[in-house]
Amino acid sequence: MQSKSYPSPSVLLVEAFYGGSHKQLIDLLKENIDSCSVFTLPAKKWHWKARTAALYFSQTIPTCPTYRVLFSSSVLNLCELVALRPDLARLKKVLYFHENQLVYPVRKDQERDFQYGYNQVLSCLVSDVVVFNSLFNMDSFLSSISSYMKKIPDHRPADLDQLIRPKCVVLSYPVQFPDVSRLLPKHKLIRWQVEQQQISPDEPQTLRSEEQQEEPHQSTPEPRTEQKPVSEEDSEDQIKPLHIVWPHRWEHDKNPELFFSTLLRLKEKRLDFHLSVLGETFTDVPEIFSEARHLLDSHVLNWGFLSSKEDYLAVLCQADVVVSTAKHEFFGVAMLEAVHCGCYPLCPKALVYPEIFPAEYLYSTPEQLCKRLQGLCRRPDIARRHIVKVDTSSFSWTSLKDHFKTLLADEGP
Repeated sequence: MQSKSYPSPSVLLVEAFYGGSHKQLIDLLKENIDSCSVFTLPAKKWHWKARTAALYFSQTIPTCPTYRVLFSSSVLNLCELVALRPDLARLKKVLYFHENQLVYPVRKDQERDFQYGYNQVLSCLVSDVVVFNSLFNMDSFLSSISSYMKKIPDHRPADLDQLIRPKCVVLSYPVQFPDVSRLLPKHKLIRWQVEQQQISPDEPQTLRSEEQQEEPHQSTPEPRTEQKPVSEEDSEDQIKPLHIVWPHRWEHDKNPELFFSTLLRLKEKRLDFHLSVLGETFTDVPEIFSEARHLLDSHVLNWGFLSSKEDYLAVLCQADVVVSTAKHEFFGVAMLEAVHCGCYPLCPKALVYPEIFPAEYLYSTPEQLCKRLQGLCRRPDIARRHIVKVDTSSFSWTSLKDHFKTLLADEGP
């Protein structure tokens, strides 16, 4: 009996922080790119991984003559790795930036550890291709190099951005959007059907499914009430409190203080709403979360991280509005997942958001955010009938896979 032969690995995937979006990307590449070999470290103690992972990998990655491409996130000090392993230096080296440490927010600037950003600059200098998940990520990194290097007291390097820029490309993070149609409430399911058929909401007469013919009052997601009797379901949509979801990491860079202070203002105005606060928690949870949990208790439907992806998606499908108050965001998977589940987005007019979201979903000041939420609390049916003008499919693996396959091919950028 002839033994089954396996192709020799040609792509080396290295991830020093194998968790969250970093893990999802590595898993996706491993599943879809031929001849991959994967080496990872667990997603714990990020700062130590950034400092020491290169030495660990230099000892654990075996010598392999068939390797042609090395792919790593910018957590790894790639410069150290290829210096310790000259055999890896000859590979096509692709560095992927989920975030960048030059503009990553810290509560006080003196707390910023110079070494993390410096490591990323060095990694870029030894890479062949430097990939950013957004234009904002790339531009903020390149434009900050010069001022960042001024922290060096003397004999500063010059023109590093000019050396790195020609290597840079923007390639969105590939989000895996599952089919959530089974989880959608009826009003969102109708909107989803409209989107699938690519039918304008201004032309409701073109909807022709059997279910919609049996229930003609559901045939348009944005009905003109003066032309159509208000059904019992429509009335419920107008009366049921607005459901607001915040699906972000429980850390200061996501600015939970602004989010909760805004909701407390809504409460003071005696506006009714429901609240789901999701997202991962880490060792040091900001105190505002326990305070807000107590003050907003009567509004809370869900509170805390949901380990089941199905449960998480179910909450997003039931929610009406998803809010970001982030002070730092280089891509924003959680916001796109919520939009995929039919939520109306409200985001800062800053960071990566203007790249992805049209102006009508952006706010410039805390006061604007509060006014937008006030209006939606008073008229939740507006959010429920709105079709969000964001094509989430353009950020899917289906749309991006050919770009990643080209990136990990042993020729060209």
